[in-house]
Amino acid sequence: MTEQDASPKKLALVVASGTLDKLYCALIMSTTAVSINWEAHLYFTFWGLMLLRKGEMDKASIDATFKGLEDTLKKRIAEMKYPTPYEMLRQAKATGRLFIYACTPTMGMFNIKKDDLIPEVDKLAGVPQFLDIAEHADVTLFI
Repeated sequence: MTEQDASPKKLALVVASGTLDKLYCALIMSTTAVSINWEAHLYFTFWGLMLLRKGEMDKASIDATFKGLEDTLKKRIAEMKYPTPYEMLRQAKATGRLFIYACTPTMGMFNIKKDDLIPEVDKLAGVPQFLDIAEHADVTLFI
């Protein structure tokens, strides 16, 4: 079998935090993965799911523990010319190798409807569906 025929490596991330620092961490890992021809599968749950609501991703902020560093972080991100989180996600989606999943139990818990979510969400999924993906991933992380 040639390298072209081989299945791509896969990254599976559980994104449970809704803070800017952890969101950037998940997106940087994902954009790096897709840039080296891996697939990246992100499962947004609990506070992370809130970031998938329309208009919310670019409003993410830092946890209260580190709030004093938020301005510095945002300044450094701007100096480094990083795209906004939502633009970063959209760029990764454009590769066809980033897959976004919204946790259905969390959606029910917080009364979030599919129409509330950004259009880049690929699938509404419970834990069993995402575990099927994570089981076959080369790297699985919880953020």
